[in-house]
Amino acid sequence: MTGKIDSLHPEDGAIVPPDQIPTAVTAGRLAYGDGTTQTFRPDGTTSYFESGRQTEGTWSVDENGRFSSFWPPSYQASYDLRWVVEGGAVVGLRFSDLRSGTSFDGRFQ
Repeated sequence: MTGKIDSLHPEDGAIVPPDQIPTAVTAGRLAYGDGTTQTFRPDGTTSYFESGRQTEGTWSVDENGRFSSFWPPSYQASYDLRWVVEGGAVVGLRFSDLRSGTSFDGRFQ
């Protein structure tokens, strides 16, 4: 992870403030429980890796201050983004889909 995120001290489960979302998602590669991984770049692009396949999309902070992702040709989703903190250190992010209510954790590698 980057030093910028290490200087933050959020509580586990706290909402990531809109101004911290870019720092949070670009802090490192996220690994999900199903074995997939994802990287977010500062330019707003993202790569998702599943079973040797790579998919490209984009991410942003929407007008409501929420994390948003777009996967061509037409899939768009918005999420509440929360910190995953263990032992006082940020270890990942929890994404909660605003439409379905589904949530999943990504842990920094």
